[in-house]
Amino acid sequence: MEAPHNSPQTEASHGDPATGAGEDVGPDTVTVGLAVDSPEQMQALGRRLARVLRPGDLVMLTGELGAGKTTLTRGLGEGLGVRGAVTSPTFVIARVHPSLTGGPALVHVDAYRLGGGLDEMEDLDLDVSLPESVVVVEWGDGKVEELSQDRLRVLIHRAVGDTDDERRSVTLVGVGARWAGLREALEG
Repeated sequence: MEAPHNSPQTEASHGDPATGAGEDVGPDTVTVGLAVDSPEQMQALGRRLARVLRPGDLVMLTGELGAGKTTLTRGLGEGLGVRGAVTSPTFVIARVHPSLTGGPALVHVDAYRLGGGLDEMEDLDLDVSLPESVVVVEWGDGKVEELSQDRLRVLIHRAVGDTDDERRSVTLVGVGARWAGLREALEG
């Protein structure tokens, strides 16, 4: 796995839909790009990220089907020391994994089938869970940003089509003052 590095400050990283940067570009935004070559490395990235996470963090995962969102979340769960197998919550919408170590619980949400933004998400009570948990939302773009001014967006890009290429390009976009030291925290 490649060490964190700065994304070039190009037109593509400032609002290009292909990069996912969109409106999350500004003075309180930190972007870190990584290369991941296997599912094992994606899970290891999740364990590294878990060292940085604390109660109240909102993590939004974006990527094609099969990009590695749940694999990354499985690594987060391992790193946070939570109970239960972390699997895709597609059919139950959300799963809560309590901590086994006295740390924050992991709330894992799959918003793929939800269309109505935060209004539709209200039934999940994520705003109640957020202060004492780490909330990870797959497919959360345009749906949960209002939960927190500070959030970590994880954009996973993979080759599409008929390919068995396991390489992924992962872009971490830390939005808000909470994420100012993201790059240094991942290197440490």
